[in-house]
Amino acid sequence: MRLPFVEIAEILNTLVEKFKRQSKDDFKGRHFEAWLILQAVSWYLRYPLSYRNIEEMFLERGFEVDHSTLNRWTLAYAPQIEKRLRFFRKPHCGSIRIDETYIKIKGQWRYLYRAIGKHGNPVDFLLTAKRDLASAKRFFRKMLKDEPLLAPDRIGTDGAKTFPPAIKATEEEGLLRPNPVHRVAKHLQQGIESDHFRVKQNMPKVGCFQSFATARQTIKGFEAMLWLRKGFGFACDWTVREQNNLLARCLGLQQLNKA
Repeated sequence: MRLPFVEIAEILNTLVEKFKRQSKDDFKGRHFEAWLILQAVSWYLRYPLSYRNIEEMFLERGFEVDHSTLNRWTLAYAPQIEKRLRFFRKPHCGSIRIDETYIKIKGQWRYLYRAIGKHGNPVDFLLTAKRDLASAKRFFRKMLKDEPLLAPDRIGTDGAKTFPPAIKATEEEGLLRPNPVHRVAKHLQQGIESDHFRVKQNMPKVGCFQSFATARQTIKGFEAMLWLRKGFGFACDWTVREQNNLLARCLGLQQLNKA
């Protein structure tokens, strides 16, 4: 169900005022204007571009920004973008799909747990060093502890042996509804496997992440930008311009692209 424009405007106005107060010092002390910083970060998180690509793009527009500076901006503001866009997620239909995918960090494979709703709505994600029961439990807690409206009663997973005990433990903690239906079916996982590709398609440009902290901060931005591109149930045409407008307002700005 998509929200009517009037409700969208009311939601945006309420959140924008809140974000303005929170964003007062977000760009304090930077040598470039806030809109340019946010533009650079959004390009990196949205498109398969390297920092050097964006450095050249800005140079064409008369801005000299070193690629190392672009990297620092991304690590600083990608988590902020993810934090603000979380407010716009909507409750799913009660049925979710959970899976983990591989991410290479400093030459070693690590694991990104992800969950989406039956219709592709974002639920949550968690980067972990291991693929074990403790990691699966952590993911369920992160996904459900502060989001009671998102607690599902139907859960689809692959055949990993860690998921049944993780679901049981989460139910006993009161974070899941009693007796959730757990389905293990390959066809149910096709949607989330395709979703993995959407969030990972920009990652090859960095080869592999050089530290776990860098990966965690950057992936927050990749995930958040995917949420933004999918939309949040808004009834209006969800163009890149509309997405940029929402992103700018989330960071306390009136406009994103002035270049």
